[in-house]
Amino acid sequence: MLTVEGLNTFYGAVHALKDVSLEVRNGELVALIGANGAGKTTLLRTISGLVRPTSGRIVFDGRDITHAKPSKVVQLGIAHCPEGRRVWPRMTVQENLLVGAFTRRNAREVRADLERVYAEFPRLGERRRQLAGTLSGGEQQMLAIGRALMAAPKLVLFDEPSLGLAPIVVESMAEILARINKNGTAVFLVEQNASVALHMAQRAYVLETGKVMMEGRAECLRENEYVKAAYLGAAQDQ
Repeated sequence: MLTVEGLNTFYGAVHALKDVSLEVRNGELVALIGANGAGKTTLLRTISGLVRPTSGRIVFDGRDITHAKPSKVVQLGIAHCPEGRRVWPRMTVQENLLVGAFTRRNAREVRADLERVYAEFPRLGERRRQLAGTLSGGEQQMLAIGRALMAAPKLVLFDEPSLGLAPIVVESMAEILARINKNGTAVFLVEQNASVALHMAQRAYVLETGKVMMEGRAECLRENEYVKAAYLGAAQDQ
């Protein structure tokens, strides 16, 4: 579904992504792990069209989207759930969700998907008229996920969905992402919590200083001694 080939991205003089190649197949949940500053967020922003690559190709569903505008990327079926939630605090929950459907024209389908989001996240339904800025961190993350789903995507890019959340909320988020994937939407998950990511994913990549250093089945990477030492640590025993 998604193929990234030899991608190079710069921030000014900083070479943020270095010949990155990876793929997400139809219906997969693929994780990308790495330390802060490894280039994980830059990769998602490049796929979404928010950052322009210097070289390389991004192909989605058979179409070259390397230089596509972000709105076109969304129209083609990629939704981006960004790091830090990025909800509009002075808009209501429902207004935030409807913004996620900005590329869609069938009002009946949008209304049906809105009710599906409320069924998935009952707390959002209860707070649909509430300002998003008054929600808890976990509720804002639910809202960010729901907003991404309102685009009716084939693939969702998740950037650090567990960041800043309590462990019990992280567990709930993992279950939600697994359900989204089980319902047929492909997921590309960027996550600093490597233990959570590798227990959820079918396959995974390890990104270090802008380069893909390892890739493979998630269960194999969980047992890899380097990955254990560098990214799992005490979490491996939990």
